Amino acid sequence: MKKIKAWFAAARLRTLPLSVSGIIIGATAGIIQRNHILQSQAVLDFEGVEHLTHSTVLSSPIFWLAIMVTVGFQVLSNFANDYGDGVRGTDAKREGEKRMVASGIITPKQMKIGMFVVGAFTFLLATFLIFLAFGNENFIISFIFFNLTIASIIAAVKYTVGKKAYGYSGLGDIFVFLFFGLLSVLGSYFLFTHSLKWELLLPAIAVGCFSTAVLNLNNMRDIDNDAAAGKNTLVVKLGIDKAKRYHAFLLIFGIACAILYTALNYREALQFVYAIAFIPFLLNMKTVFTNKTPRLLDAELKKVALGTFLFAVLFSIFM
Repeated sequence: MKKIKAWFAAARLRTLPLSVSGIIIGATAGIIQRNHILQSQAVLDFEGVEHLTHSTVLSSPIFWLAIMVTVGFQVLSNFANDYGDGVRGTDAKREGEKRMVASGIITPKQMKIGMFVVGAFTFLLATFLIFLAFGNENFIISFIFFNLTIASIIAAVKYTVGKKAYGYSGLGDIFVFLFFGLLSVLGSYFLFTHSLKWELLLPAIAVGCFSTAVLNLNNMRDIDNDAAAGKNTLVVKLGIDKAKRYHAFLLIFGIACAILYTALNYREALQFVYAIAFIPFLLNMKTVFTNKTPRLLDAELKKVALGTFLFAVLFSIFM
């Protein structure tokens, strides 16, 4: 039982709602667009389109497969982070949640096996998702998504594993922004429509900014430990004061992008109900700027992560 709990702890379940936020937005937008196409072809009347918009998201196998693949990538990344930081000694004196490899509860060899199992299972799920979304007739598109799957697996592992782990050179923020934001929203939209809607860059940027803010909080919390261990995150490079300003920029710019998208596609005031999710962001910014002890920022990670998930759900419902 202790070992099972250790694997769940290594999976870092509190990070999973954040990882699926972009999928929720992209999939909802994709289904709305697909249903509008059907309506324009006189296959459904307008009321039928509205009904399908709110019923087929949760009943779509493509949606759930995309969710499972994204969760798989996140768990793989968390396992790899636990392994990479553990064998390097970075987690020896870390604050916040205990890491399984560093604490000796899971051995490096066992974690490597866990990474392989999760990576292989996620790869199989992604392959099935690609086939279900594109079939045999879209070979080029399937090939592109197949390679994106491989790139995602490599990126998840290389964050902290290997001599050139990019998380140790301050590039983690770029990875999170691209994969959690742009690829998550636009990629899931493409699964349903086989096309891109460039307006969706705005909510994609918003989710990317909010997700990067969570990483920035994590790195601000660990700034002293990371600096001592030679993990040169962007926070270590910027210093805590500039990192706080960078954090505020991420949240404010993300909020602005979300509001701009809604303003460009305005129908009713209820579309802005997602602004409720921004309250935790504003409170978080106040906490960050008044904080004098970085390790106390640990509780703030959940606040921004769950706020991002709430934003994605409300944004999608009233899109």
